[in-house]
Amino acid sequence: MRKHKKAWLIGILSVIGIIVVGLIGASLYFYQYAFVPSKKSFLSGKESRIITDGKAWLKSVHKETWTQEAVGAKLKLVADYVPAAKPTTKTVVVAHGYMTNKEYMAPQIKMFHDAGFNVLAPDDRGQGQSQGNYIGYGWPDRLDYLKWINQIIKKQGKQSQIALYGVSMGGATVMYISGEKLPPQVKSIVEDCGYTSIIDELAYQAKAMFNLPKWPLVPAVALTATLKTGYNVFDASAIDALHKNTRPILFIHGSKDTFVPTKMVYQNYRAATKAKKALWVVKGAAHARSFPDHPQVYAKKVVGWFNANW
Repeated sequence: MRKHKKAWLIGILSVIGIIVVGLIGASLYFYQYAFVPSKKSFLSGKESRIITDGKAWLKSVHKETWTQEAVGAKLKLVADYVPAAKPTTKTVVVAHGYMTNKEYMAPQIKMFHDAGFNVLAPDDRGQGQSQGNYIGYGWPDRLDYLKWINQIIKKQGKQSQIALYGVSMGGATVMYISGEKLPPQVKSIVEDCGYTSIIDELAYQAKAMFNLPKWPLVPAVALTATLKTGYNVFDASAIDALHKNTRPILFIHGSKDTFVPTKMVYQNYRAATKAKKALWVVKGAAHARSFPDHPQVYAKKVVGWFNANW
């Protein structure tokens, strides 16, 4: 009888051990897949004409290179500062998306430059010219952006007027920033197709790409990422940040977004209970396609939002 119990216990422990080892292995694999900067097979390698043209413009326009050290990490961060053609105290800070960089945001940088604004476009940790071996999904980056904002104020003085703009991961970034204690110079925000949280986006992609449930894999991957990167993935919530936000904010999302599901924008919009807000769901637009598909209408709405809220 005792032998049978012992054998049964050994069997159970062996199964548990196999599950734990398998979960650790899967967590490390998906950490590499989702958090380590590299070429991602699930991202389109195609570059639209609007981005190609924008990059050519960005190369030719007068700009300055700004640098700073990441908050809490010895990483050199790099940004492009594009001054307006005519002197102004109005500056738009542009946050890029997942596995892209400031050059990828060139069409929007040009849009704001054409509108008469200065533009500051950083490369986030681990992307573009900035140092780092992980993707922050906007969460540790939010603190870096606060530091960039202080650089603008130092350069332009207390009369500075600053707006925040981001797409995809950049949209989440500016929402995260909105929950921080912001200087009065920050006047308004536009977020385009940002997610509700890192956990929510990982869970959605696990289901969409691999047909895997949230539990136990996503929390295990988030824990692995937290241990390896040094920032708490579980804390990253746009919903929590937006509950604290008092700056006017415009939410934009494509109705056909299958990368960051459209339902997330409604959750984010509802969370902004303390601020002036507006919502534009772009009919038929896929992920991050609202601007490329409707550049004139998009520019009118976004620039108009900033002009109404300086």
